[in-house]
Amino acid sequence: MNIDPIGAATSGGAAAVAESTLGTASLGLPAAAGETGRADFAGLLGQMMSSLAGALRTGEAASLAGLKGQVPIAGVVEAVMTAEQTLQGAIAVRDKVVAAYLELSRMQI
Repeated sequence: MNIDPIGAATSGGAAAVAESTLGTASLGLPAAAGETGRADFAGLLGQMMSSLAGALRTGEAASLAGLKGQVPIAGVVEAVMTAEQTLQGAIAVRDKVVAAYLELSRMQI
């Protein structure tokens, strides 16, 4: 079981959670836009949301399988914790996007 992201979340705040759970490496995305050409923001967000939905589905499926006795408790806990961390990271990213939008809307033209 990998508990490093949990430690990062408690010591580094929401930014650490977002980096550890929604980093480009965990999504299979290039680390920099220059590696495969130009990466568009909408595509990146779409892939992040797909990854989030997949993690949530995996956690839910593991929970149901655990109730049926098909998956050990450790597997259920790991899947649910991964889903929770991914959701917390997505919420942190959403909060940053909303804060940036509010900051832009306050700028004088």
